Amino acid sequence: MSHAPELSRRFSFRRLAQMPVEEKITANVTECAALAKRFDLPRLDSLSCRFRLTQGERHSVLAEGWLAARVTQVSVISGEAFDDAVAETFAIRFVPRHEFREDDGVDLEAPDVLPYDNDSIDLGEVAAEQLGLALDPYPRMQGEGLDEAVDVVPAEDEPAEEREDAQARPNPFAALASRREGKH
Repeated sequence: MSHAPELSRRFSFRRLAQMPVEEKITANVTECAALAKRFDLPRLDSLSCRFRLTQGERHSVLAEGWLAARVTQVSVISGEAFDDAVAETFAIRFVPRHEFREDDGVDLEAPDVLPYDNDSIDLGEVAAEQLGLALDPYPRMQGEGLDEAVDVVPAEDEPAEEREDAQARPNPFAALASRREGKH
C-alpha cells in the first residue's frame, strides 16, 4: 500500500487468545470525507463495520464482516446525485505473507485469502476496501433504467430483406440450449 489509509484501525492477532473476538469500527467525519474522495463519491455520510475474528490453523485468521454505509452517488443515466445505503457481508482469511500463494486455485465458495505481516491487520483498510467492492460501478437511482430502445426484433419499417436476414440468422445460443436439454 503506497498511501496512508484514510481509515486505519490496527488489530493485533495476539488478542485472539479469547476466541472469537468481536470488533466494531466506525469512521469519523474526517475519515468519511477522505474515503468519499478516494471512491469519487459526492458524500459518504457514515461507514461502520463489525468484525468477528477467529484464529485458524497455521496462524491464519478468519475475519467475518458486516458492513453498513450511507453514501451519495451520481447516476450514470441522469447524472443526478442520490442517496443510497450499502450493506454487505464478507469473509476473508488472512495468512502469513510467507504462506500466501497467489497462484492457488480459486474457490468461489471459500473466503478471499489475503497476506498479513507482523501479526496484525488494518481492519479500517479492510472495511474501506470492502466498501469499494460493494459500491455499484454503474450507480443509478431507483426506478431508473436503460430505455428499452435496444430491440432485437427488426422494426416494421425496415426493408423486407433485412427483416428476413435477421430472422434467418441462427441463434448463437441455440447450441448451448440443446446441450442443456440433452439434445447433443
